[in-house]
Amino acid sequence: MSVLEVKNLKKSFGKTEVLKGVSFDLNEGEVLSIIGSSGSGKTTILRCINQLETADSGSIKVADEVFFDGSQKGGKEDSKEKRRKQLLVGLVFQDFHLFPQYTVLKNVTLAAELLAKEGADYKHNKKKIHDEIEEKAKVILGKVGLSDKLNNYPCELSGGQKQRVSIARALMLEPKVLFFDEPTSALDPELTGEILKVIKSLAEENMTMVIVTHEMSFAKAVSTKVIFMDDGVIAEEGTPEEVFDHPKSQRTKEFISKFDD
Repeated sequence: MSVLEVKNLKKSFGKTEVLKGVSFDLNEGEVLSIIGSSGSGKTTILRCINQLETADSGSIKVADEVFFDGSQKGGKEDSKEKRRKQLLVGLVFQDFHLFPQYTVLKNVTLAAELLAKEGADYKHNKKKIHDEIEEKAKVILGKVGLSDKLNNYPCELSGGQKQRVSIARALMLEPKVLFFDEPTSALDPELTGEILKVIKSLAEENMTMVIVTHEMSFAKAVSTKVIFMDDGVIAEEGTPEEVFDHPKSQRTKEFISKFDD
């Protein structure tokens, strides 16, 4: 079943066309890596799906919910409805975006606690709700190998550990699709393996993921599907074997050859 549908997505910044009609879909449990040169439109796709940018035209659906429909020029969506939809997606940034003043545990529980406060039964069950959120956070932090860092602050962590906190925070809200924007770009090469391991274990649990990356070996190792973006269009799409080992387009061949030993 298709959990993400992007159709004919277009986006310009001023006179620069960044996305020129991008279409793809993703089934539940699939892992899509989006590769391509800087400026090819990779991150803009992520930002449009996550409602950090508004596309000019086309449509985006996540879990059968319409996130964007360029043909509907209606009024603004109310903030509660927009937030409900945003919870269907999780985004892990390349530079972590952790709160330095909070512990690892607090960074992971914060969004869930703020959401819980809006619930009708919050005042009556405050302690129970907080305990449940904390318990859930501990389980997720255990999954990403950080059970021993609950009370540490971000400044006490390595880059790989910070990125794993960032992943745990996104998982806390149980998104239908988890997006990664260059998850390893801020890390030393030896720490990239930590993140690869976490993403592989999420893939084994059937997590649907979209990863924008410059790391070809990483994309090859974790993906079920790969898209090669070139100048705002999808130049090639297929399995990792098809795209990396048997590319059809000359442009893909040229791009991939830069990364071959």
